[in-house]
Amino acid sequence: MASFTERMLRKEDPSVYEIKDGHLERTLRVRDFIALGVGTIVSTAIFTLPGTVAAQHAGPAVVLSFLGAAVVAGLVAFAYAEMASAMPFAGSAYSWINVIFGEFFGWIAGWALLAEYFIAVAFVGSGLSANFRGLIEPLGLVLPKSLANPLGTNGGVIDLVSLVVILMVAFLLSRGVSEAARVENILVVAKVLAVLLFIVVGLTAIHPRNYVPFIPKYHLNPDGSAFGGWQGIYAGVSMIFLSYIGFDSIAANSAEAKDPSKTMPRGILGSLAIAVVLFVAVAAVLVGMFHYPVYANNAEPVGWALRQSGHGVIAAVIQAIACIGMFTALIGMMMAGSRLIYSFGRDGLLPQWLGQLNQNKLPNHALLAITIVAVIIGSLFPFAFLNQLISAGTLIAFMFVSIGIYGLRKREGQDIKDPDFKMPFYPVMPALAFLGALIVFGGLSNDAKIYAAGWFVFGLIIYFAYGMQHSYLNDNKKD
Repeated sequence: MASFTERMLRKEDPSVYEIKDGHLERTLRVRDFIALGVGTIVSTAIFTLPGTVAAQHAGPAVVLSFLGAAVVAGLVAFAYAEMASAMPFAGSAYSWINVIFGEFFGWIAGWALLAEYFIAVAFVGSGLSANFRGLIEPLGLVLPKSLANPLGTNGGVIDLVSLVVILMVAFLLSRGVSEAARVENILVVAKVLAVLLFIVVGLTAIHPRNYVPFIPKYHLNPDGSAFGGWQGIYAGVSMIFLSYIGFDSIAANSAEAKDPSKTMPRGILGSLAIAVVLFVAVAAVLVGMFHYPVYANNAEPVGWALRQSGHGVIAAVIQAIACIGMFTALIGMMMAGSRLIYSFGRDGLLPQWLGQLNQNKLPNHALLAITIVAVIIGSLFPFAFLNQLISAGTLIAFMFVSIGIYGLRKREGQDIKDPDFKMPFYPVMPALAFLGALIVFGGLSNDAKIYAAGWFVFGLIIYFAYGMQHSYLNDNKKD
C-alpha cells in the first residue's frame, strides 16, 4: 500500500495518455490552431483593456505595459511549445505536470487553469454583451437593466446577451471540432480586419498632445493601486497579462492536432506574435485619440472613441464584427476548458462521466459542465470584477510549465519522445519564464490573490476528499 506522500507524487505514464487520448480525432491543422489562438487571444480584451488600463494605471505608457506582458507571455509560450510538441495530450499543463512532477502537482496546475476557463468564458460573454448593447442603443434598442446586468449590479438580474451567446457556442461545439474550426477560421479573419480598420481610421483622429506626458507622474489611486511611473506600468502589465493567455487554449487541444510536434509550436508562437502586434497598435492608437482619463469605467472604449471622432458608421461596423468575432474567443476557451475537465474525468480526479466521449468521440459531458458554470459566474459577477481574476490561476500554471522544462529534458528521448521543437537558450530561458510569471503574479490586485487562495483551498478539499481516492492510478488502469 503506497504511503500518503507516494500517492500524491505518483506520475502518470505518458504512454497511457497516448492510449486514452487516442479516441479523440486528430483533425486540426496549423491554420486551425493559429485561428484558434488569435481568436482566443484577440478577443474582448483588445476592445476593452487598452482604455481601462490607460485610465487606471499607465496613461499613454499602456503601450509599454502591453509590451512587458508580451515578453513574459512569449517566454512562457516557448515552454508551452516544447511541452505540447513532446506531449500532445488533452488538458495541457494538467497532463504535462502530472507526467513530470506527479498527480498532486498536476492537479494544482490543472485546477489553476480551470479557474481561467470558467471565468474567461464569463468574462468574454460579459464583454460581448457590453459591445452588443453599445451597438444597438443608437438604434433605440435598450435592454431593461434587469436583463442587461449581472445579479445585484445596477438593477440587474441576469446578463441575457451573455447567457444566449454562451449557449450558442456550446451548441456549436457539441456538433464537432471540425465544424467549430471552420466557423472559427472565418470569424477570425473578419475580426482581424475589424481591428486593422480601427487602427487605420483611428490614426486619422490622433492628437499628439494626448501622448504627453507619455509616462504620467506616479501617485496612488483612491483604491491604493499605482498610477503612473514604472509602478503604474507594472500594475498595467499584471492587469493586461490576461490578454495573452489564450495560447493555452491551443495546447489544451493538442490531442486533436495533426502532426502535433510541428503543428503545436507553430500554432502557439504564431498566434501570440500576431496578437502582440495588434494589441500594441490598438493601445497606441486609442490613447492618441482621446486623453486617457475618459476611458475610465468604459466597457467598450474602441466603439466610443470612434463615435466621438465622428466615425459612427465605422464604429457600428467594427463593433458588429467585434461582437461576432468574440464568438471565436468563446469557441477557443470553451473548447479548451471542456478538454481540461475531460482530462480530470479521464484520470478519475473528477467524476468519471466527465471523461466520457459520446458516439461522435466528443467530450460533451465536460462541455455541459463548463457551460453551466460559466453561465452562473457570468450571471453573478460584473465585468470589472472578472477581468481582475483571470490571470491569477493561469500564472501559477505557467510557473509550473516553465520549471517543468527541466524535468522534461531529462526524459526526452526516453519514455517521452524527443520533440522537433525545443525551448531555446536552455537552461536560462525556462528560469526567466518562471521569474517573469512570478513577477507578474506579484503585481496582481489583492482581490485576485485572495480569490486565488480561496480557489486553491477549494481545490485541495476536492482533491483529498475525492480525487486522490478515485484516481485511476490507484488501480493502475490503462484505458
